[in-house]
Amino acid sequence: MMTPYKYLLYTYPGTCAFASHCALEYVNADYELRRPDFQNLLQSDYVGINPKGRVPALVTDHGTLTETPAILSYIAQTFPAAKLIPENPWLLARVQEFNSYLCATVHVAHAHKYRGYRWADKQSSFDDMQMKVPETMSGCFRLIEDSLLRGPWVLGEQFSICDLYLVTIARWLEADQVDIAALPKVIDHRTRVLAHPAVAKALQNEKPS
Repeated sequence: MMTPYKYLLYTYPGTCAFASHCALEYVNADYELRRPDFQNLLQSDYVGINPKGRVPALVTDHGTLTETPAILSYIAQTFPAAKLIPENPWLLARVQEFNSYLCATVHVAHAHKYRGYRWADKQSSFDDMQMKVPETMSGCFRLIEDSLLRGPWVLGEQFSICDLYLVTIARWLEADQVDIAALPKVIDHRTRVLAHPAVAKALQNEKPS
């Protein structure tokens, strides 16, 4: 049964919060977008919503959730009719495996380009991390291309939250100087997911009003 609760999603254009935005749109949830001051998250009132000072954060009738894998799983399980998450324990574990890889490895590799201050203090360290991003992101997506994207969707025949998460990060490839010509499956997947009406609407909603 669809909940009557109106969700609040704290997001910012171009971030990983896009995946949660797409999921809310896909399940036809009643939601509202909020955009905190992205450049000053830790120095703003937003820390009262998410003490980590990052997006996304989803305010629900149970409380506030953070971290993209958790938010995606919650949305999918709250709206089971949308079939964004499998009931089969093995496939559910594959969902968690894939989304954990995106969150803990791929996104971290990308973050070294813009968020080097999380790991170092010297400009020379920042420069070194930025130079490494094309290599590390290419390596991550080569693994996805060759082994993890089963086709036509991440889980094979079933579209899932994995696809919404993957397209979110795949939007960063060109900016990370990854050779997309070497990733035909990933780029085909990205094109197809971005064409889905729910995803296209979320993308439109990212634009300034």
